[in-house]
Amino acid sequence: GMSKSSDDQAVQTAHEWLVEASTALGLAPDDVTPHIRALLALTRDVAHNRSRPAAPLTSFLVGLASQTPQEVEENIEKLSALINATHSEQQEI
Repeated sequence: GMSKSSDDQAVQTAHEWLVEASTALGLAPDDVTPHIRALLALTRDVAHNRSRPAAPLTSFLVGLASQTPQEVEENIEKLSALINATHSEQQEI
């Protein structure tokens, strides 16, 4: 399996790229980087339970739907719940 250090290194590399990319797009890196782990967890869930190609595109949807960091968290939670609800075939109303 992945050692903790290689996982941390991967997240560090992701962090560096996202700072660079968000700056290039005129976004504040501090609005982006706090969500790295939650977005990675979400895309992992999508890849394993629904569709591997859809995983990165799901992050794009979260970004499109979110105007604030709070909305990012809420939208990640909505999609995580959706994946878990549909994957376990339990419809709770």
